[in-house]
Amino acid sequence: MTFLMVFLIQKSQNKDSKAVHLKLNEMLASHQGASNRMVNLEDLTEKELDQLHKFYVQLSDLAEEEDDITCTHSIDAANDNHNQKLSSFREKAHYNHARTQKNTSKQSK
Repeated sequence: MTFLMVFLIQKSQNKDSKAVHLKLNEMLASHQGASNRMVNLEDLTEKELDQLHKFYVQLSDLAEEEDDITCTHSIDAANDNHNQKLSSFREKAHYNHARTQKNTSKQSK
């Protein structure tokens, strides 16, 4: 019985982990500034992950040296990035199609 419970718990945790990885991959893939190389990091070797970790530690050290934390990561920059994405999406057919479907479903309710 214990073995069965452990198996079911592990299966549930694996499913949750996979869902989190997919969500993170979607966020990376949809962000213009993000590197697509970050998608599926779980497939890298331990040595490759260590090298990547060292890179981000170095990047973090550089960020700590800045006088103003908002100089590279500000709300204004986030808003500008959002508006830029939104304007580029408005030109795409899938965006307009999704908006049309959303409005149609609201009207039918």
